[in-house]
Amino acid sequence: MATLILVRHGRTTANAGGILAGRTAGVSLDEVGRGQAVRTAERLGPVPLVGVVSSPLERCRQTARTILDRQPGSPVRLIDKGITECDYGDWQGRTISELAKEELWSVVQRQPSAAVFPGGESMPTMQARAVAAVRRRDAEFEAEHGPGAVWAAVSHGDIIKSILADALGMHLDLFQRIHVNPASISIIRYGSSRPDVVATNTDAGDLSWLATKSADDDAVIGGGAGHETPDPARS
Repeated sequence: MATLILVRHGRTTANAGGILAGRTAGVSLDEVGRGQAVRTAERLGPVPLVGVVSSPLERCRQTARTILDRQPGSPVRLIDKGITECDYGDWQGRTISELAKEELWSVVQRQPSAAVFPGGESMPTMQARAVAAVRRRDAEFEAEHGPGAVWAAVSHGDIIKSILADALGMHLDLFQRIHVNPASISIIRYGSSRPDVVATNTDAGDLSWLATKSADDDAVIGGGAGHETPDPARS
């Protein structure tokens, strides 16, 4: 099976200012976010990606370009509206502190499956189109490059959380239990019998094992031996 690496974009000016950017145009990575993107790109450098698929929004395209610049090969570069940010409608551009006073805020926190943003989309709609998009791309990459294919999708916090919740078999109402930090990496493999969530919300650690380790649909009883971590003393 192919391997999907989910990357959240680095920190933005809106993140730092406590503003819900949503789909606002021109929201870019700030200095911290650019550094985060570089560190993530360096982690992915030893992994030969067959493709990098990005949300169309600038902050994701910036993060994707940083990853691509540090790839030794020539991964395909794609934009997919299916993994763009949630349409927060009238909430877009407002401060988080202001939104926290809205009645809808508690619904988003406790029962997101019932949340519909005024003038925007519902959270179940967001999850459905994001999951459909990554599953479609995953199947395409595996069909073209084989079961060892590794690819990255650069997207947004709520989008990645909803994809992980689906892969974990969690109801959307539980997805706020998942944390996805800026420029973090999460890993999923969609097997024939079930998804395999390999990692969530990681911001450090070696990933070179993804270049060589083969994946199996069957879970190893007892947990298995895991992958080998490079020994710094040998480098």
